[in-house]
Amino acid sequence: MTIIERRLSSVSDLVAAALVSDSDRDALERVAERYAIALTPAIANAIDRGASSDPLALQFIPSERELHPHPRENDDPIGDRLKSPAPGIVHRCADRVLFKIASVCPVYCRFCFRREMVGPANGDALSAEEFAQAIAYIRQTPSIWEVILTGGDPLILSPRRIRETVEALSTISHVKVLRWHTRVPVVDPERISADLIDALNSSHQTVFVGLHTNHPRELTLAARSAISRLADAGLPLLSQTVLLKGVNDDADTLEALMRQLVELRVKPYYLHHGDLAPGTTHFRTTIEHGRQLMAELRRRVSGIALPTYVLDLPGAHGKVPVESGSLSDTTDGYRFRDRHGRSHEYEDACAAPDVP
Repeated sequence: MTIIERRLSSVSDLVAAALVSDSDRDALERVAERYAIALTPAIANAIDRGASSDPLALQFIPSERELHPHPRENDDPIGDRLKSPAPGIVHRCADRVLFKIASVCPVYCRFCFRREMVGPANGDALSAEEFAQAIAYIRQTPSIWEVILTGGDPLILSPRRIRETVEALSTISHVKVLRWHTRVPVVDPERISADLIDALNSSHQTVFVGLHTNHPRELTLAARSAISRLADAGLPLLSQTVLLKGVNDDADTLEALMRQLVELRVKPYYLHHGDLAPGTTHFRTTIEHGRQLMAELRRRVSGIALPTYVLDLPGAHGKVPVESGSLSDTTDGYRFRDRHGRSHEYEDACAAPDVP
């Protein structure tokens, strides 16, 4: 098997690497016109090219199925734009904000809920003026206790840019916690350098790293080494996982992933139900299947290896735990209560009308 040594960012790249068939080129080019494509060498070389349903390939290689959105899907499935008072800022919860400092990622997940907002067509990062406006908003809003750095993937930025961000946030006295959400340690582990770790640790605030990983095979030797470098530097690590049909929607896979994360000093945090992002119906399970998986996980693993199963309600109403009393069955789906006690109807949308 040929070793891939450079980032793949086009359909032609994928064909040349024998990751897709040339006969699929036309359909995949239509996908690429709308959604960004990128695989790092770390991910491309970890894919089993002989498997028809490899869990890594499903996550990163585009599919013609992305061209068939479900009627309930939309380009802002959790309502980022509805709660954006300044460039790069999403302020849904009083004590914390999302700070989207980058618009690009080292890889592009095919199920991404921000797939309409990320990629080279959206620029690499906030401009200096936009960054200043975002910092000003955080400074002027004393209820903000935690800033969650996201994007895109914020760790695609250089250590210098990361340090500049940390320095700007360090001057805001009411901000006590910084949390960096990233896929970099598993998809581009060599980026986790001593300089990058020093930049993350340059704040007097408490710093967490939220690691996004969905399958045990993502935890390669290089990824494990990168995660260990972060943990050895004293950075607390949390994980986020998306429940994905055909990737990790079985108890054995989830059990293995959560156990291995804990062994790597990463606390499983959230298991996300798939959002209603356009062209992602083939990834979503039913709510009931997710509840059954969590019940089985609860029987199998220690509490420290158990994530919280959550749904991000459409319309910017925030996350709700799927297993708790916030949920009740209805004729057509479910009714959830948000953190304010307001009721919201949610109908499972798991299969587009024209996609089996």
